[in-house]
Amino acid sequence: GMAAHARAAEEAPAAEAPPRLKRFAVYRWSPDNLGEKPRMQTYEIDLNKCGPMVLDALIKIKNEMDSTLTFRRSCREGICGSCAMNINGGNTLACTKRIDTNLSKVTKIYPLPHMYVVKDLVPDLSNFYAQYKAIQPYLKKKDESNQGKEQYFQSIEDRDKLDGLYECILCACCSTSCPSYWWNADKYLGPAVLMQAYRWMIDSRDDYTEERLAQLQDPFSLYRCHTIMNCTQTCPKGLNPGKAIAEIKKMMATYKEKVAHG
Repeated sequence: GMAAHARAAEEAPAAEAPPRLKRFAVYRWSPDNLGEKPRMQTYEIDLNKCGPMVLDALIKIKNEMDSTLTFRRSCREGICGSCAMNINGGNTLACTKRIDTNLSKVTKIYPLPHMYVVKDLVPDLSNFYAQYKAIQPYLKKKDESNQGKEQYFQSIEDRDKLDGLYECILCACCSTSCPSYWWNADKYLGPAVLMQAYRWMIDSRDDYTEERLAQLQDPFSLYRCHTIMNCTQTCPKGLNPGKAIAEIKKMMATYKEKVAHG
């Protein structure tokens, strides 16, 4: 009798774990619905049937509950920057942000703050990209006659100076967390773009350091940074844009002195 009993138990399906229902309140706004104000829409998900990251939850909502929900995403491994959004009050990447498993708390998801919204969680990054383009984020040589003939070599020490800068994925989490950028995005370049400007200024292979500094001399481009450091606190890659900006300010002081004394 015991053997038969054991066999029956083996064949019985395993009891399903009780659902772990988690609520997600998501910012919704569409330009197609004229006159409709932005609103929060709540969705409930069983965490037993969802991946561990906030992006997993958003994809599940879009695939299984509400196909109208709109957001950007691509690599799902914290390298493309597409899924930057404001989750529980902080700017971060949805794909590397773990879902808070406390079921009594609602996870609140908004687009990046202080940006025009295209739809739902999609901010308009046109100005951000235009600013990035303006700093000429590429290697510039005074003499290009050797271009393509051989590599531009760099010492290990000089290469080390780029660590903590080149890893920026332009997700805009830092710039959209910066109060100075909120109020002056038309003129102030913001931490992400300034950090990239610095990345080229200190590249030993680049010949345009002084010109790059000269471009930032006006009162707004660089000097709207008030060292609030929201940028460094929020960077999902653990970089320090605030420090990079401080370094540009130091270089600028030296440069201005040099110009003054001809």
